[in-house]
This record gives sequence, structure tokens and C-alpha cells, in this order.
Amino acid sequence: MRLSLGSRLKRMAPRPGTGTGRGLAGTAVIVWTWEHVGVGYWVVKAILAPLLAIFFRPWAEGTENVPREGPAILAWNHMSFSDHFFGPLPLPRKVTFLAKSEYFTGRGLKGLISKAFFRGVGQIPVDRAGGEASERALNTGLRVLAEGKLLGIYPEGTRTPDGRLYRGKTGVARLALESGAPVIPCAMIGTFELQPPGRVLPRLSIRPGVRFGKPLDFSRYAGLKTDRLVLRAVTDEIMYAVMNLSGQEYVDEYAQRAKKRAKPDGTAKPGDGAEDDATMQPDRTVPLDGTVRPDGAAQPDGTAKPGSASPALSPAGEEQAPPAKNPIP
Repeated sequence: MRLSLGSRLKRMAPRPGTGTGRGLAGTAVIVWTWEHVGVGYWVVKAILAPLLAIFFRPWAEGTENVPREGPAILAWNHMSFSDHFFGPLPLPRKVTFLAKSEYFTGRGLKGLISKAFFRGVGQIPVDRAGGEASERALNTGLRVLAEGKLLGIYPEGTRTPDGRLYRGKTGVARLALESGAPVIPCAMIGTFELQPPGRVLPRLSIRPGVRFGKPLDFSRYAGLKTDRLVLRAVTDEIMYAVMNLSGQEYVDEYAQRAKKRAKPDGTAKPGDGAEDDATMQPDRTVPLDGTVRPDGAAQPDGTAKPGSASPALSPAGEEQAPPAKNPIP
């Protein structure tokens, strides 16, 4: 059933909530509500939603797979800067994202505008330098989930440099196993062509979309949240689901490493591409015809075997007709 824009905005209204609750380990914690991004999120969305609908006619599929209440992790591919706008647009709930701290530390008028905007759209700054900074980012995400909210995350850690899907970092697996929240694979469609790297203004000729997949339950890995092989298996299963939704070619390499190779001086920011995996594997692509099956460790249905260092990320290979595209407006 299609809803009018006014009806959807009413459903988007935030619900107040304060007090105390039980933490992830059963301990009492103070429940806090991200007041610094709460009101601004709905104001920005109320303004942008009709404008984006008029100029870009975005579409969405599978919104019914996102729970209407309770915690969930939304794991997106990261194609473009425009993902921040079009990803959460069709959802009636607020999505809190973990975003790189650089968006909040700029100077001058541009820095102030950037900081105000990203706080307004529900993003929380995190330091990607690794070590204690990464642990703080994880704890921030766990607090959001403990409140029963939606947490958005880009497992690739950065935008794709060429439109392909790159290896996910295991932070998303840690969040899933420590919180017990389901993971919703999400795929942005067309945003790379809409606003590729280096392009300031998006192309009006491209109609972007987003697909939301079936929730992934990782309760079978309960008690194994510190097992690095399990974390890698869970992460790869999530990326496999995202790949099936997006139709992207998969590259078994971190996107930041690919960007580093592409730079003339070969430099990268501290912590970029860092990962706690036991091994690093060479660049390996998985075409959508399913001809490449690295390691043979994944099942045909996309589930990953625990203890496998890198489950295969190859689709089943059968042709499927795409579902009808439902415009958001």
C-alpha cells in the first residue's frame, strides 16, 4: 500500500524515551536518546524528502524487511556521497549512522555546515584510526542498539573507488554478535552513476534506488564473538547478501587498499584498511555468473561455515527477474 508524503512524515515522527534499562550483558545502564541528532534528523528529512522525490524520483524495495520496532543493524554498500540521503529516505524510522570523524572536524564556514548537516541527519562521529578509537566506535554502536534503535553502517569502511563491492571489515560482525540484533543487508542502486567520486552535483538523469534484504540471524554463533574466524565468516555472509541485492562485482580486498594503490604517492590515512583478520588474501573478484568460488567455504544458499577464514562469495548463478520498483513518493 502506497502512502502519501504527508502520511509517511507523520509516521516518521520521533517517539520520546528516557530512563534506565538493561545493558547487553544484563547490567543496568542509563538509556540515552541522542538528543543532539533527534530533532534535526526529522527537520532535515521533512525538508529533503519532497525535494529528492521531485528531482530524482527514487525507488525502494523490501522496506517491509526492516523491523518497525526494536534494534537492527542496517549494513549498506557504499557507492556514493548520495547514499547518506537516499539510503534511509524510504524508512519511517530514524537511522543512526556511524560516520567518519572528518565530517565533523572541518574548519571555517564549510566545516560548520558539514558538522551541522551530519549531526542533523543522525550521524555520530567515530575515529577510524584503529585501536582504542575503533573500540570506542564499537561501544557507541552498541549503545545505539541497546536503546532499540536502527544502526546504519558501511562495512566496506569507505566509498567504493570504482563501483565494485569490496571486502567488509569485521566490525559489523562484532556489533551483530555482541548485541544479538538482526542484520538487514541493504543495497544502494545507481548512486555511483548518480554521483561518482569527484563529482559535486548529482546527475538528474539517474534514478537512484535502495533494496532491503531479509534479516540475517547470527544467533548460531552465540558465545563466539571473540573468534576471529567466526567474525570473518559472519562479515562475508553479510557482504554476500549485499552483493546479491546490488548485483555488484565483488573484490576480496579492502577498498582503502585499492584507493591507496590508485594514488600516485601510494599513501593512505592512518588506520585506513586496518583489520584484525589473521590473514590477508590477494585481490580476487567474483563475477556475477558465479564462475569463481574462492576457498569453496560457502554454501549455495549464501550461509557461511563457522571457522572458515574467507567463505566464498559467489551467487547461485540462476537468472531472476527483478521485482517491480515501487517509487517512494
